[in-house]
Amino acid sequence: MAITRVAVYAHLSPEDVEALGHELDAIRRDIESRLGARDADYIRRTIAFQRVLDISARLVIACGRGKLGLALGTAALATAKSIENMEIGHNVCHGQWDWMNDPEIHSSTWEWDMAGVSSQWRYSHNYRHHVFTNVLGIDDDIGFGVMRVTRDQPWRARLLAQPLQNLFLATTFEWGIALHGLYSERDRAATAAEKAVHTRALIRKIARQTGKDYLLFPALSGRRWRRTLAANATANALRNLWAYVVIFCGHFPDGAEKFTAAAIEGETKPEWYLRQMLGSANFDAGPVLAFLSGHLSHQIEHHLFPDLPSNRYPEIAERVRALCDKYDLPYTTGPLPRQYLLTLRTINKLALPDSMLIATSDDAPETASEEKFGPRSPVDPDAPSGRRGLRTALRKRR
Repeated sequence: MAITRVAVYAHLSPEDVEALGHELDAIRRDIESRLGARDADYIRRTIAFQRVLDISARLVIACGRGKLGLALGTAALATAKSIENMEIGHNVCHGQWDWMNDPEIHSSTWEWDMAGVSSQWRYSHNYRHHVFTNVLGIDDDIGFGVMRVTRDQPWRARLLAQPLQNLFLATTFEWGIALHGLYSERDRAATAAEKAVHTRALIRKIARQTGKDYLLFPALSGRRWRRTLAANATANALRNLWAYVVIFCGHFPDGAEKFTAAAIEGETKPEWYLRQMLGSANFDAGPVLAFLSGHLSHQIEHHLFPDLPSNRYPEIAERVRALCDKYDLPYTTGPLPRQYLLTLRTINKLALPDSMLIATSDDAPETASEEKFGPRSPVDPDAPSGRRGLRTALRKRR
């Protein structure tokens, strides 16, 4: 089932893990020492660009003529919303720009343009997901509490509808994230009064968000309110679909491993680094696609350094890949369509009971454990530097 002895699964000695951790710490220190005007200018330009794009899109929708104008305005608005949510909101809420001490671009003050309350999301995401990534029973992002994405999750008859449920979640993703954040906050609330406070905060945010998109802007359009209403609803749906694809491709393709709660008992920082590397997945992206995905095409780097500015992830990725080569670790990535198809295969396959599945629970594409490997030699002449690591072991097994 899920991995318990992470270093054993990775074919690394305790000394290897410590050395890997030291090298990743060195990358962090180097990036932090070079943060400055270039990075501050990047996020300020991004915010300015997003706001201009948002205003321009709404003007085209409200004042444009014909179906072409409506389509262009809707596409531009969906793009603006995606940039705000992913490259700006998600990364600001991670504290990537807190070092600037700018109250407008600070994790404690930013409220993003979607249904969920950013403070509730910060707890469920920054803490429960990023600290305990893919740890069963702790990380609620493993299937978001409604999907079965590993054989460690028990099968239920309701999961037969999982393929349809997946489509519903994709189109309503912001609402799923909003409820996800609320439930996490309510779980840690000590009293019923505290839970009620969190619920009221979400209701107020939903009222503001829906009022803006579905009442205010349509009303400002006068007789063309139906056109604006349809464009806003479509842009939100497109933004939800894009966010869903990016997030799922970073967490559920083959190679994004799951871990037991026992795996984090006494876990050191280097061991945490290793778990992040094994539990995350990237997809191949050039500068434009990386920007539109909030640089979450570099999900591995994001999980290693969630509070480092996203514009630094491409250069960090070169160094992380070099470390994967050095320690013979897999660097899980691939074209975006391939990563999503692998994810979709897992979702559809695990809708079925285990009795109808073929691979074992220790050696399935979506679920692995240290038990998938038999006795092994610590050295392989075909591996980098004579090291027989996980990447070589996986290649030979295939």
